[in-house]
Amino acid sequence: MPSSPPRASSRPLARLRENRDSVAVLWGAFALVHVVLSLLALFAPGLPMGDVSIVYKEWMRTAVEGGGIAGIDTGWVYPILAWGPIAASWLFGSAGYDLMWLVLVAIADAAAFALLLRGRSAPRLAAARWWLLFLVLLGPIAIGRIDAFTAPPAIAGMLWAATRPGVAALLLTVATWIKVWPAAILAAAVLVLRGRLRMILVPAVASVIIVLAVVLVGGGDQVFSFVTDQTDRGLQIEAVVSTPWMWLSVLPGSGSYVYYAADINTFEMHGPGTEFAASLMTPLLALAMLGVALLGARALARRADPARLFPLLALTFVVVFIDTNKVLSPQYIVWLAPPVIAGLIACRDGAFDRPAKLTLVTAALTQVVYPYLYLFLLWSHWWMVLVLTVRNVLLVVLLGWLLRELWRMGTARVVVPGAASSASSLTGETRLAPQGS
Repeated sequence: MPSSPPRASSRPLARLRENRDSVAVLWGAFALVHVVLSLLALFAPGLPMGDVSIVYKEWMRTAVEGGGIAGIDTGWVYPILAWGPIAASWLFGSAGYDLMWLVLVAIADAAAFALLLRGRSAPRLAAARWWLLFLVLLGPIAIGRIDAFTAPPAIAGMLWAATRPGVAALLLTVATWIKVWPAAILAAAVLVLRGRLRMILVPAVASVIIVLAVVLVGGGDQVFSFVTDQTDRGLQIEAVVSTPWMWLSVLPGSGSYVYYAADINTFEMHGPGTEFAASLMTPLLALAMLGVALLGARALARRADPARLFPLLALTFVVVFIDTNKVLSPQYIVWLAPPVIAGLIACRDGAFDRPAKLTLVTAALTQVVYPYLYLFLLWSHWWMVLVLTVRNVLLVVLLGWLLRELWRMGTARVVVPGAASSASSLTGETRLAPQGS
């Protein structure tokens, strides 16, 4: 007796699975993800677009009305090129500001997505699918902050760092002058890749031009305010270091509580020892970065494959930047995507699968915390503090895995005859494998 045909409802799903790497399916998924995220950003509870619709728009309105330009006339929390997307979103004025922001984010993401799909190699397609899943799991915060405009140039910069170091350095420099974190990727590239001179000169020249331009329009006193204004900040409630005080805030009479720092529009911890802890974090961050740089230099000196070392070192720098920082906003998780994407492409043997999965879970937990249920964290409900704690523990676990792999990268390596290149999608080099593997 012939078997019954599959139910009609299962056929579309089967066809999607069979054609998941087709251009139509991938771009259709890209469009769907950005439409859904945009709707959530505009209409979901918790005000996911709050920074855009209130803070950024007000900065722009003040500038247009002659009230002063942040970063030039007054201190600012962002580097000066953050004005690019903030000003561009004013194209249709205040009424269309939020929608224009989302359109510009989608265009920037589309450019990076198109770059991922070039060549149609399996690792690039897998990385493209991973990125879409990451965006869905992280939620509307992935597109509702200035950080959204740093991920696309960071992705392109990492993919081109080995073959077009000058272009990559320029993209990463622009991204750094929007939000500082891509400097971590630049540092990794300078340490381990060829084209080191261009990776140093291009950012230096571009930065001098940017600084001189700000000085010429009268903003010399404020050009580095995004650095100097951070030194006096307290412990943001979501920072890894704040976790013990968040638990203390659950207990009545502990002396720990959440308070709103209106001058910087953020929620910080107040309690026994918080000021001392905050004062330690900046030097701890510097020491941790130096330690990671030494591990990367050690691995390179012992003949680690630069194509594989680069994304590993870049991700380690980024995670250290997050884990040892006294500030950790939910949008910081966006920073993890570019080095993970580059790692998935460079390491065809699945070596980057574990950090990729940890990053996805971290993104999902971040969306649980913000924006929908964020009030429960502000009210120190124990179950929300538990969710935040699990997220922060995962960030520490991710850092531990990365440090272990950086140490292991120092082992001797030999060419595996006939093997496909571990980094062919990035550099076209031959796969290198540890001896005895």
